[in-house]
This record gives sequence, structure tokens and C-alpha cells, in this order.
Amino acid sequence: MMRFPIDAVITWVDGSDPAHAGKMKKYAPEQVFTENDVAGATRFANDGEIFWCVASIRKFAPFIRKIWIVTDGQDPHIPEGSIPAEVVDHKQIFQGYEDYLPVFNSVAIETMTWRIPGLAEHYVEFNDDFLLCRPAAPEDFFAQDGTPVCHAVRSSILFDRFTRAIKKKENGHRKVTFKGLMLNGAGLAGSHFCYLRLNHTPRPLNKVWFEEWYASHQDALVRNISFRFRNPDQFTPQELFYVSLWKNGRLDLRPVKGALFYMETRSGKDYIRHKLERFHAGNYKYMCLNSMDRTAPEDRKLIENTVRELIGV
Repeated sequence: MMRFPIDAVITWVDGSDPAHAGKMKKYAPEQVFTENDVAGATRFANDGEIFWCVASIRKFAPFIRKIWIVTDGQDPHIPEGSIPAEVVDHKQIFQGYEDYLPVFNSVAIETMTWRIPGLAEHYVEFNDDFLLCRPAAPEDFFAQDGTPVCHAVRSSILFDRFTRAIKKKENGHRKVTFKGLMLNGAGLAGSHFCYLRLNHTPRPLNKVWFEEWYASHQDALVRNISFRFRNPDQFTPQELFYVSLWKNGRLDLRPVKGALFYMETRSGKDYIRHKLERFHAGNYKYMCLNSMDRTAPEDRKLIENTVRELIGV
């Protein structure tokens, strides 16, 4: 049994909310409103996955002390359950940095989640489209001494920086990619040859580490939250954290393969059916259902049936 409490943090937005959409349009440059760009609708879509995420934590990780849901003036109205859930507004985690609000940038928001009032020192960060798939133990996220578990693959910084440099620009600007943000985070951690290629799994983090690091790198924090929309010059804070620990031998690095079931929930040519057959044949720890808003009704039904069978909602 763990000697310390563990919380869960979920970042969530309801992009269909007219107030939120109006606010975003006020601040976004016209050219970023494309499907795959930094203000594309799918990044802000709300298709009910937040309820699945919370239900999966309550069912498969009963050791979690509390679930925190980070939002921008919204409330998903999560029903009461075995683990209490509390909504946290951006204004709370950006206290003292209100000039950078409103923000529509998951990277900037995740830069500040460690500032949630009352958050446990050890916490696991989820996107709202992450689900747990089977019973978890505290040791799946942290060792007894607090060492975090990271599912990632070691990759070459030099090779991936080269491929990023030769990529074609879109709409006259560099495209924001998850890989590019990770490379920036690894560089900030002082790694010049290898980085950890993260995937869409829950991420165990440490509040005190971020508090201490940002206290001595205030300029990095301010720069990372200064972009209202995702920008290629930002860094992924989780990559910064993991690479910093990895360099010092304080990270439990585990393979992604076999642990994560990732599904880009597009439709057509029986893609969803074949993917779900693969899911049922495996024994995955985590699931990520990306871009549910792009799924055809008949395929969504297949996904919903699978999730209901899995977590009972």
C-alpha cells in the first residue's frame, strides 16, 4: 500500500458551449481555424468522454484520493461517486498570471495544473479521452519511494529535429506537433541526443518538482503560458519532467506497446470494427479514443457499447 495520497487531474473543455466558442473566436487569428490546426474544432469537442474517463478511474483505480477537473468557466456536472470530483477553473491555477487568460491551449494549461489548490503532491494527469481498461494499483503509477512510471520509447533527438526542419509549412507557419513540443521539452531538460517519445497514456507527475523547477525557471513558465493557442515554440511540461528524472536515474521507464490501445476514431471501411476486435483480443491498461466528434453514428454506437461493457456506464 502506498504511503502517500495520489490524485487524478483531468483537463476538459466543452467546445460546443456558445460562450466558449465566442470567446475563442475573439482571440484567435482567422487562419488558425482549420480542422487540424491549433484551433481546430476537434481539439475542443465534447462528446461525453469526460464521463467515461471519470467512471473508469472510479472503477479501476479506487485508491485515487480525489479527481480534479480543470475547465474554463464550465462544469461537466459529474455525478457523485466513490471518489469525489471537483471542478477547478483556469482562474484558480493562473492566479497571479491572469494577464494570460483566457487561454485555449492545452500545453499552457498543463503547465499550470500543479498549482491546483489542495492537489496531492503525487498526481496522475489525464486527457478527457483517456480511459483505464483494467484494475490498476498505485504501483502502476508510482513506486513506493515516489518514482513515477513513464510509458515511452527512447528516440533520437537529432533525427527527429531533422525531419521536423524539412517538414512543409501549413498556412505559412510551422505546424504544431506533439513530437516538436516533446523535443523542446527534452532540450530544456538538457538532453541533446535522446528524448522520451510519450504517448496517450495517463501521466504520473509530482507537484513539488514543478514548483521547485519553475521557481528557478520563471521565464520558461511565463513563456510557455504566453501563447493563447498552441505554438511550435512551446514545450511539453511532462516531457521536461520525465527527461529530467530519466537523466538522473529516477524514472521507471516502461514500454508503451501492449499497455495502450489508441484509436483515431475516424469512420469508414470497417476501421472501427476491426480496431475494437483488436482491443477485445488484447489486455490493455489504457485506452485513448481520439476525435470522437469525427465518428459516424453507427461507429460511435460500437464504441459506446464497448465502453459500457468495460466500465458499466
